[in-house]
Amino acid sequence: MINPPENVLTTTEFHWQLGLLQNLDVGLVVLNADHRVVVWNSFMSNHSGIADPDACGRQLSELFSNFPDEWFRRKLRSVFLLRNRAFITWEERPYLFRFKPHHPITGVAEFMYQNVTLIPLSSPNGQIEHVGIMVYDMTAVAISQHALCAANEELALLSRTDKLSGLSNRGHWESCMRQEYERFRRTQTPSSLVMLDVDHFKKINDTYGHQAGDEVIRTIADMLRQHARNTDLPGRYGGEEFGVLLVNTDEDNAVTFAERVRLAAENMKLRHGPHMIEFTISLGIAQVSNDHQSHEQWIHDADKALYASKHNGRNRTTLAGDLE
Repeated sequence: MINPPENVLTTTEFHWQLGLLQNLDVGLVVLNADHRVVVWNSFMSNHSGIADPDACGRQLSELFSNFPDEWFRRKLRSVFLLRNRAFITWEERPYLFRFKPHHPITGVAEFMYQNVTLIPLSSPNGQIEHVGIMVYDMTAVAISQHALCAANEELALLSRTDKLSGLSNRGHWESCMRQEYERFRRTQTPSSLVMLDVDHFKKINDTYGHQAGDEVIRTIADMLRQHARNTDLPGRYGGEEFGVLLVNTDEDNAVTFAERVRLAAENMKLRHGPHMIEFTISLGIAQVSNDHQSHEQWIHDADKALYASKHNGRNRTTLAGDLE
């Protein structure tokens, strides 16, 4: 009996390898130089619904109506010419073949996320006449990554949000104030700061309870959101005190904003259990100027105007410039 050369597969070994390729939990496609399918394994058949005999001899654009043919041909061209592998990650392109996900853990996904490897395959003559396409199901990884990103975004949002009011907390709000102050120093574009707090807030807590006081805080926060523009930044400064950064706004327009909020509060009748709670707010305004050496001085001037409103009878708006 003559043994076959070491580099020649026996029929049995070839059968084993073919069975392995067909049953890999990875998509395997081989294209010839005309970009026509010559190998289409079971993974591809099962997920596409296209049987091996129906796929072979056809181009991928003929098998899938939404296939990115022009983009993919450029990828193939580089593999044939450069004789190097090419890689397509799901972060770059979510999928090459739009397959449905099939694992229970990935049931929230609309499609199978895929990593794809393009491999140049040399013939016995040394020429690259075929390209192998390996398709890996990355859906579980992608869903986990998306969930992690969403969780991180939520944590980031929580870290800069005041829990009671839903507005920016003091740390985030002051950080934005600092940035706006630095922007003013570069551009000299005016912006204004409105500081406000609730008149006789302790009396509200003592008379109706702290839950009623919390409801007043939430009501003012809603009021500020309703009157502020998308570019403005309302925040809870602490306790019953709030600040509103009015971007690209001079003090005259800031007064208009402040008076709208003050009148809205004055006309508000807040129901809390059997009680109707009425309250007012006092406000102070400071337009940023070159006299301010820091954003803290800017806040300080608006606070001084606020306390002037308190001292002069409450339920009023005071400009820092009028105190000079």
